[in-house]
Amino acid sequence: MSEHLLDNWEKKTIERQKAYKQYLNRANKNTVLRALPELHDEAFSKIDCLQCGNCCKGYSPRFKTPDIKRIAKHLKMKDGDLINTYLRVDEEGDYVMRQAPCSFLGDDNYCSIYDVRPSDCERFPYTDEDVILKRQPLTLKNSTFCPAVYYVLEKLIEIK
Repeated sequence: MSEHLLDNWEKKTIERQKAYKQYLNRANKNTVLRALPELHDEAFSKIDCLQCGNCCKGYSPRFKTPDIKRIAKHLKMKDGDLINTYLRVDEEGDYVMRQAPCSFLGDDNYCSIYDVRPSDCERFPYTDEDVILKRQPLTLKNSTFCPAVYYVLEKLIEIK
């Protein structure tokens, strides 16, 4: 199954949302947390984010205060200018990108602020941490546009 697991993953992940939800609801936390580091590494040995970029093309990370300060300094801007130029406040009260795709994403899928990117970007897609279980709606959403989340969920379901 592994060599063809990623074939047509976009269609398969939509069909598997109910199975993922059921799995996440009944999964043994310790089993999942033990398996994640290896599955995360395995997924990224097969998936090149630079060939995808879906996360940066259609979604925005939260920009927390330390992120804003760090990025503004890097861009030699005032915090307020960074906010006014690139960010907006979403329904949950978080700063997010004003537009999609991300203003810092290049045509080659490289991030122009990669070294100082928001912590959400650095941690995404959370396939090596307990967020995969703790924030199930986020995990399910992420599986619809990130092949690594799809891959890790499929592999987790195989574990007996």
